[in-house]
Amino acid sequence: MKWLTLKLIKLNSRIDGNEEDELLELYGESAEEQVLADTRRTYDELVAMGGGEKVPASITRAALMLADQAYIQRCTIDRIQWSLVPYAYEKCIKNYKRLAGPDHLLTDGEG
Repeated sequence: MKWLTLKLIKLNSRIDGNEEDELLELYGESAEEQVLADTRRTYDELVAMGGGEKVPASITRAALMLADQAYIQRCTIDRIQWSLVPYAYEKCIKNYKRLAGPDHLLTDGEG
């Protein structure tokens, strides 16, 4: 993970113990990848937008929401159990989204 930490994910999701650490790290990595894809930004760009030392707090919050959602809802079994990531996620990343830019950022999943 580039900006989330296992400790931060566990604190946010109110998780004690170490039994699911590997899974939580996977959710954290996936959340970071999704935020980069959704904003169409690179990690370095987000750090620069956060003052040059770390990504903005809103971006960290958005990634934590995604990691928590993945932890709570591990798979979709049917439409009754399925729920969307909270609207707050979109609000957190809105100001950081690239509306247009280099084609590789629009198609390359690496960010």
